[in-house]
Amino acid sequence: MMEYIVQNLWLVWVLISILCLVLELTSGDFFILCFAIGGAAAAIVSCFTDSLTAQIIVFAIVTVVSIFFIRPSVLKHLHKKGDNRVSNVDAIIGRVGKVTERIEDKGYGCVKVDGDYWKAQAKNKLAIEEGMSVRIVSIDSVIVTVEIA
Repeated sequence: MMEYIVQNLWLVWVLISILCLVLELTSGDFFILCFAIGGAAAAIVSCFTDSLTAQIIVFAIVTVVSIFFIRPSVLKHLHKKGDNRVSNVDAIIGRVGKVTERIEDKGYGCVKVDGDYWKAQAKNKLAIEEGMSVRIVSIDSVIVTVEIA
């Protein structure tokens, strides 16, 4: 069995690359992708030499080069908005929802946005009736401020 693995070391590198690609699907930051590229390069080198040392060196060098040169360009290309990407609660600002409980004058009500219910107040402090479409304009803790969409 060990002799088979030594004779087909390229297959081990291909499996490492595939494993890294699958793991990259869970992270999405293109860091593990660099290891997959290094594994592919090592698989190509293993076709020309039986030296495990040479294959490991190529794997390490190509992985490091990928981290410093390929990863930044991929991130820049795929995230053109840069650091302006919002996440978590800030991502609902600008979304449209429905009033599920009347928003009272200078008071609060309830809004459903993307399947979640939020305590809401009107931007202009006027009442908004149940069933109306509203847009989230800001959020403060667990209370969203809305305006009629």
